Amino acid sequence: MVRSIEEATSSLRGIFNIAVTPFGADGAVEYSALTENIERVLVMGYDGILVGGQYGEFATMATDERAELFRRTMDIVGGRLPVLLGATHSDARVVAELTQLASSLGGIPMVTAPYVSEVTEPQVLAFFREIAPLSKIGVTVYNMPEIGYTIRPHLLEQIADIPGVIGVKQGDLAPAAVDRIAGRLLDRFRVMCSSDLSLFGPLMSGFHGVTCSNSSCLPELILKIYRSFEKGDVAAAMKLHRLWYPIRELLRETGQPQTIKAIMNLRGWFGGHVRAPLRDLNEEQLKRLSDEMANLARHPEAEIRLAAGGGP
Repeated sequence: MVRSIEEATSSLRGIFNIAVTPFGADGAVEYSALTENIERVLVMGYDGILVGGQYGEFATMATDERAELFRRTMDIVGGRLPVLLGATHSDARVVAELTQLASSLGGIPMVTAPYVSEVTEPQVLAFFREIAPLSKIGVTVYNMPEIGYTIRPHLLEQIADIPGVIGVKQGDLAPAAVDRIAGRLLDRFRVMCSSDLSLFGPLMSGFHGVTCSNSSCLPELILKIYRSFEKGDVAAAMKLHRLWYPIRELLRETGQPQTIKAIMNLRGWFGGHVRAPLRDLNEEQLKRLSDEMANLARHPEAEIRLAAGGGP
């Protein structure tokens, strides 16, 4: 459990697993599966956990469901790792409620810009000035272009000056944005790369770590890639990263949450199902994915094992 802004800030480093929210066929959260999935990466040695983010399908969950997810997650982790808790919403009142709850539980609230039409930069700045004091351990900004609003580097620099803003999960990974952030912000707060699909540029630029959605389905391989990079063996890290390029192609084509869950199911782990409007992979997509996973498992250095008949 994180108890202070200083602890929260120092904990934003390394490799964070982005946990999927495992929904059963009836749409309910399967908390026994969530426990197993978190314990798996915790035992492997991940540096932190992120729950309730974009690939945790927060947008399909009611506020009370998200609050229960926060509570259950913090109980599962039990203070063994830092936890980022996605507290974003289009309604600032919900953001405030979830931010306060996350902080009271010892999790680090993660908040996007408000995603409403025609929001202005001064309004975004005012929003973070109002939200940051609600957390006793600080808040992390999630710069998430998928919501339809991208925080540009010049605005992010102003947000970094707000007391209580301790870092950013940076989703805009355009080279110019990465370069400016690396040049102006790395000494002011923590910067985490938001994507394991394209991680080497930001890490080479000095970002403090990476959050990884695909570490839910390929945890051994992605951890091995990151630790190789961390030790300075960039050549080995890049060679390992190339091994799963065919999987990345499918992820981009068929969608990450549903494909990640499908891989977990193929491995005999409970990824479960996605909620509408997303859809689980169809039979053709599953066949292609199964073939590519079998190819990946043939590489001994990938350390990937599949389970016969695995699935929810």
